Amino acid sequence: MYFQYVRVAVDSKPEALLQLMLREWQMERPKLLLTVQGGTENFVLPPKVMQAFSKGLITAALNTGGWILTDGINTGVSKYVGEAVKVFGGHDLRKRNTIGITPWGVIDNNMDLIGRDVFKPYQPLGNPLSKRVCLNGFHSHFLLVDDGTLGKYGCQQGLRKKLEKHIQQQKIHPRLNQRVPMVCVVVEGGPSVVFTVLDYVSSAPPVPVFVFEGSGRAADLLSFLHKQTANDRTEAVRLYSVLQECMDHRESVSKNTIATVFQHTGCSENTFMFNR
Repeated sequence: MYFQYVRVAVDSKPEALLQLMLREWQMERPKLLLTVQGGTENFVLPPKVMQAFSKGLITAALNTGGWILTDGINTGVSKYVGEAVKVFGGHDLRKRNTIGITPWGVIDNNMDLIGRDVFKPYQPLGNPLSKRVCLNGFHSHFLLVDDGTLGKYGCQQGLRKKLEKHIQQQKIHPRLNQRVPMVCVVVEGGPSVVFTVLDYVSSAPPVPVFVFEGSGRAADLLSFLHKQTANDRTEAVRLYSVLQECMDHRESVSKNTIATVFQHTGCSENTFMFNR
C-alpha cells in the first residue's frame, strides 16, 4: 500500500503543515473535517455498529470532499477506519484523504521510514513482542510527530488540535465565506476521550460530536448519560451524584457479576445493547 508521510517536530506550525499537504502532497482543500477519536488498543465492534460506522464515515467524507483525521496506527479505532477505507473507499485514490497523526517514537521499525524524496518499503505487520505500533496502510497520508521521546504516546495530540483549529479557519472555497466545518466521531475509547469530547463541545465555536453507541467504554458512557439527561438538567446533576456513590462501592460492581445475572435470567449481554 502506498502512502505519503513526513516526520515533523512537535512544535511545527499548523500553517506550514497545511501548506505542505496542499502544495507538496497536492491534496484537495477539505470541505469537511472528520476527526475520529476512540480506543487505541484493539477492541471488537458489534457487526451492526461496524457497518454503520464504516459506511457512514466514508460516505460522508467522499460525498463532501472531506478529510478524515485519526491516530494512524494499526490498532483500535484507527484500524477500523483503515478497514472502512478499504471496503467503502472506492477506486479513486485522490479522494481517499485519510490522515494519520502519529507519534514518531511509538512506531515499530521507524528507522525504515527515514529518507528524503525516496520510496521506502514499510512492513505494517509488526513484531508481536514489541511494545511499539505499526502504521495502518490504508491511510493516505501521515504526519509523524517527533518530540524526541521513544515509546511515549500522546505528544501528537497538541499538534493535532492546532492543525484542526487552523483547518477550521480556512474557507471551503476562495470565493466563499463559509469555513471548513468539523465533526468529531467517537468510537469506544477510555477516560482521555471524555476529556477530548469536553474540549470539542466547549470550544468556540462548539464542535459537534457524533457518538457511536454500542461501541463500548467511553462512547457508551457518553451515550447513556446523553439519553438519560436529555430533557432534564437537574437529572444530570442527580445522576452524576448517584454514579459517584456507586463508585464508592465499586468492589461490589463488576462485569463478572453482571454476566452471572444475565446467565441466571437466560439473557445475553447483547440483549440490552442498542446498536445504531
